[in-house]
Amino acid sequence: MTCWYEGPLAAFDTETTGVDVESDRIVSAALVLQDAPGTRPRVTRWLVNPGVPVPPGATEVHGLTDLHLQRNGRWPAPVMEEIGHELADQAAAGRPVVIMNAPFDLTMLDRELKRHRASSLARYLGDAPLCVLDPRVLDKQLDRYRKGRRTLTDLCAQYEVELAEAHDAAADALAALDVVRAVGRRFAARLERLSASELHTLQTSWHAAQARSLQAWFARSGTPEVVDTAWPLRPELPAAA
Repeated sequence: MTCWYEGPLAAFDTETTGVDVESDRIVSAALVLQDAPGTRPRVTRWLVNPGVPVPPGATEVHGLTDLHLQRNGRWPAPVMEEIGHELADQAAAGRPVVIMNAPFDLTMLDRELKRHRASSLARYLGDAPLCVLDPRVLDKQLDRYRKGRRTLTDLCAQYEVELAEAHDAAADALAALDVVRAVGRRFAARLERLSASELHTLQTSWHAAQARSLQAWFARSGTPEVVDTAWPLRPELPAAA
């Protein structure tokens, strides 16, 4: 029987106007499908005119300017509709979706669906839950005592995965997919008996524990930042009274 990390996988990634999932916007996204390791990936890309200015700091990261997006990007509403349906298709097919730092990208998409489609990611998925594999959570759990950062660039170096164009949504998605396959192989003795859906469930508790540990470290260092324990999607903030 083929292990999940040797079988069909999808990967999803976004580039955005910033890091606030409640107020920032998606400017590009990509979905990568690969049937098996080494096979040619099928890539769908979206470029979005977010309708709001792109801060210079965000442009420095992903290279997408206001002018480029205005000339070449599509309006957000149809793009979010397409992405929602594409992820729903992956869920219905039972294909695991690799998402680096899933709570960011999925929450960003969920808020964009609310903003532009008066809907939510859950409504698009319906009765077929999305099975998510998050390389950041997996690596942190399986190699928890390794020092250093765990950005996608760091994980690519650790697992000897090529990252041709960092902060390009398609390149990042494909690299994250390759990292997850590499994680599976390296820790096969601990992972090969688990299905992707079982691993999805485990990541929920693993991420929560990791978040609590980081929150404790912030408290000791006097950092006021709050770490959300929810995975792979953060709950909506309560409406203001």
